[in-house]
Amino acid sequence: MDIYIKIKELADKYALELKNQVDSRIEEMKGDDTSHYLLYRVLGVTNEEGNLIDLYQNKGRFLYKYAGAFLEEAACMCIKHKYPDASKVKIPNTLGSRPKTFEIDCLVNELAHEIKWRDATTDGDHITKEYTRVKVIKENGFIPVRVMFYYPQRTQAKKIQETLETLYKGIGGQYYYGDTAWKYIKEITDIDLLGILEKIADSRE
Repeated sequence: MDIYIKIKELADKYALELKNQVDSRIEEMKGDDTSHYLLYRVLGVTNEEGNLIDLYQNKGRFLYKYAGAFLEEAACMCIKHKYPDASKVKIPNTLGSRPKTFEIDCLVNELAHEIKWRDATTDGDHITKEYTRVKVIKENGFIPVRVMFYYPQRTQAKKIQETLETLYKGIGGQYYYGDTAWKYIKEITDIDLLGILEKIADSRE
């Protein structure tokens, strides 16, 4: 099957699941206790604005979750289209007890890909966990490759990513983000994932 059709079908599936989740939550929210709107009003936010804020906060949670899951799966789909033997693999944590295993999103020969749509974390523990993760991957004879399509906006989150980039490259791994991430996927798969997504997005309008 043509890769465009496969990714379009995947997008349709995620879009439907997102709509169902949002519709269900909106219905559920109709019965919510809104007594906390008092605090909103104290801070100068009307009941109407407060209702919209709560509604879009809930929608946003679902949207981020589904957007990320879709893009990560679509990228792996492109890799598997070019390399049918590529797979998701779990390896034991040989440097600690937590977590017990680390997951490689898409292993292609010795290249251990971690696919992220974006990573806005500001948690210092995240660096420690990633350091352990890439070291374990390296010790297993693989090359850690991080592919992140959207770079975070906030200063602290950017600093975390800069540290992770240094970590990956220092251990002999590879780190791609933003334009370089899209370019990397195109180079290793011969598939223009960004172009496909733009085409699907245009078809929704």
